[in-house]
Amino acid sequence: MKKNTGILILFLLLGWLTGTWIAKALQPVKALSFLTASTPITWSPRANFDIIRYDITIEFEICLLGLIGIITAIWLYRRL
Repeated sequence: MKKNTGILILFLLLGWLTGTWIAKALQPVKALSFLTASTPITWSPRANFDIIRYDITIEFEICLLGLIGIITAIWLYRRL
């Protein structure tokens, strides 16, 4: 099977999403709080020119289970 960048990005997003869903499901378990605690990463580029102005905010929520999902997705992609 020919590997391409689109499939890799799909695998990464699905791995991240799966890890985050598992983290949300395990939030009530206090013993696993180190796996489910998420950290927001925010990027807000903005510019104001005379004719155009933009303000974009992008925020990612990442947790340890999300990272494990991404690593698993990379491993599965390499096994293809």
